[in-house]
Amino acid sequence: MTASQSPITSPLNDSDKDITGKALQGTLVDLIDLHLVAKQAHWNVVGRFFRDVHLQLDELVTAARGFADDVAERAAALGVSADGRASTVSKNSGLPALEQGWHTDREIVAAIVEALGTLIGRVRARIDETDKTDLVSQDLLISIAQELEKSHWMWQAQLTES
Repeated sequence: MTASQSPITSPLNDSDKDITGKALQGTLVDLIDLHLVAKQAHWNVVGRFFRDVHLQLDELVTAARGFADDVAERAAALGVSADGRASTVSKNSGLPALEQGWHTDREIVAAIVEALGTLIGRVRARIDETDKTDLVSQDLLISIAQELEKSHWMWQAQLTES
């Protein structure tokens, strides 16, 4: 079987499947990268609020992994092969990189706020792209955006000076 052949039939026509598949694949790559960025931050955060940020990063990792699985399984249900390989994520993610090394809790919070903001913008664009191609996938993207936006708010709140 070649990479373009699918053993899964799609409820979508070829054009809608292509557009929706690309939106899902892009979201998958970004969510996998968010998981990796958050895990890297989790291992390298230091500072007064280390424990709180460390635990909050665990929550973000779990959420990102769950969303990625939902997106990949939606793609598979449409007959689109999901690609979550490290090389694909490295080449195609649109999230900002987290530099190697130790980072203060405030630096990590700012980096996560930036990553979430970027991801939310990218997911919202994909919500628009799937408006005419697949409302079921669009609904999934909307629910993910809702949770990412809630998380973004909670991370941003930590940057406020008291």
